Amino acid sequence: MASTIKVDNVQNQPGTNIIDKCGTTITLGQSGDTVSLASGASQTGFGRTGTVDWDTSSIKTATFTAASGNGYFANTTGSAFNMNLPAGAAGSIVSVVDYASTFASNALTVVPNGSDKIGGVAANANLATEGQSVTLVFVDATEGWVTINDSTENIVQNPNIVATGGNIVICGDCKIHTFTGPGTFAVSNISTTPANNTISYMVIAGGAGSGNNPGAYSGGGGAGGFREVESPTTPYTSSPLDGYPSAPNRVTIGVTSYPITVGAGGSGNNNGADSIFSTITSAGGGAGALSCTPSVVAAQAGGSGGGGNEPSNAAGAGNTPPTTPPQGNNGGTGSPAPPAFGSGGGGGAGAVGQNGSSSKGGDGGAGTPTAIDGCATTRGGGGGGFAVNAGIPGGAGGPGGGGQGYGPLPTVGVPGTINTGGGAGAAPGGTTTNGGSGLVIIRYKYQ
Repeated sequence: MASTIKVDNVQNQPGTNIIDKCGTTITLGQSGDTVSLASGASQTGFGRTGTVDWDTSSIKTATFTAASGNGYFANTTGSAFNMNLPAGAAGSIVSVVDYASTFASNALTVVPNGSDKIGGVAANANLATEGQSVTLVFVDATEGWVTINDSTENIVQNPNIVATGGNIVICGDCKIHTFTGPGTFAVSNISTTPANNTISYMVIAGGAGSGNNPGAYSGGGGAGGFREVESPTTPYTSSPLDGYPSAPNRVTIGVTSYPITVGAGGSGNNNGADSIFSTITSAGGGAGALSCTPSVVAAQAGGSGGGGNEPSNAAGAGNTPPTTPPQGNNGGTGSPAPPAFGSGGGGGAGAVGQNGSSSKGGDGGAGTPTAIDGCATTRGGGGGGFAVNAGIPGGAGGPGGGGQGYGPLPTVGVPGTINTGGGAGAAPGGTTTNGGSGLVIIRYKYQ
């Protein structure tokens, strides 16, 4: 039977408390016991294992000063703030994590003490990646605080949509992705609230061009097709063309990548190109008619139709192929009456093109306003028509990017404005005027 010896403590001759036996493993307590230091006592020789003690009792929501050996949860939901580092000493260690996955919208600024450096630079560092966590160790005066771990992966289920692509801005609880050219809307996470996955969008095709045949007068170019849906979960002031809740117009996203096509404006007397997002296609604007045989070309149909011109003077049809609500309008007809023989204006997203007359070319049809990107902007205007005789004005471009029509010199046909889908202003023979390129905007609730 083993003996038990009980003493108050074990001392060496100078009086220092020790427990020491060379080559022997000394076990303090039993499994499940706690070995604690007396108040005011300190430990040496155990060292750190490169980790910190996480402070879960005080989530940080405002500027604070970190202590070496501690890890912090920083919640920047309300606003951005600072984490001030302690004075650097070799081996000091501090960690911090994005508590609510809001660093991307409200960054945490890490501020070194005095002349200390972070990664060799005496300047603040910004943590601005969603779900980011960082561990910093102070090495020496040359490099200062060095990152030994930087995680930008949030493995906690995000209850909201997470996506990339295009130019991204934040408006309240919504993220807005704007594509001015081809790209990809890549969705890596969808909302746990199904209604939030039905998103808002605006898809505008390229506007039609004008002119190019020598001696041929042209009608105004039609605007690119304009299609929009305002989801109830992302409220804003939408256009009259809002297609919600009609089933063919709704887009409910999943975890996948959506190629984005942004239609180019038509070059010369050509239709604009289509713009595409998911199941939504907006048709390019229809080119205006060309006069003067043997180069007669009828006004073309499209998202909005091109303006008519002699000899038939018929306008191009809008909303082709048909959508509900209509994606555009008809062009205006040309006038056979002298002295102007004015050609028709191209149709716009919000109105038909004006008919040409004996006194002027027809104005382009007006576009339509929407605040899907945070501010009310009018897009999708038709191009103005041509006026043959000197001293008689060409048609004005439709509000929303439509170009002014020719007449008289030195006024020439004006191109449609880029990324509005505006139709080109009618151009004189032998010259060309391009339509405006299209645009795709996607809006969803992200928090």
